[in-house]
Amino acid sequence: MKEEPIVGIVLGSGSDVPVMKKAAEVLKEMGVPFEMDISSAHRLPDKTAEYARSARERGIEVIIAGAGMAAHLAGVIAAHTTLPVIGVPLASGALDGEDALYSTVQMPPGIPVATVAVDGAKNSAYLACSILSIKYPELKGRLEDFRENTRRSLKKQSEQLTQELLASNLIASQEDPSKS
Repeated sequence: MKEEPIVGIVLGSGSDVPVMKKAAEVLKEMGVPFEMDISSAHRLPDKTAEYARSARERGIEVIIAGAGMAAHLAGVIAAHTTLPVIGVPLASGALDGEDALYSTVQMPPGIPVATVAVDGAKNSAYLACSILSIKYPELKGRLEDFRENTRRSLKKQSEQLTQELLASNLIASQEDPSKS
């Protein structure tokens, strides 16, 4: 994989940093080089458009855009590039992210934005990794390892819960809960 950034993370404002840092953390953990910048679709429209138009030439292969309220950032970016754009609607304002979700997911035909859950920055990074794994086989392996580790962890948690319930006499035997 290249050392230069291949994922661009764009935030609508500084208040978006705490949530969007989670995407950066996932990308770092997966070994995916990224860049991060603040560029508001409404307050810095020229900068936002230029970022999107120049992204491919700068080596960016996927863009993650996180914004709250009237969250047009991902859509504006998608209007200026044919790269995959993943929108992260952020919980803020009076509608606590519902407006951002609708603004991000309701795109006109031909200008797609993949949209994750409100405040779903981690999943935006995992989706970016999935997209990139088509080109970078080592990333495919990292994703598979992550999912296997997640399965093992959840299985262990389930076994621990069963043991705790048995020990506290909340269940009588180790019945398979899926058969109840």
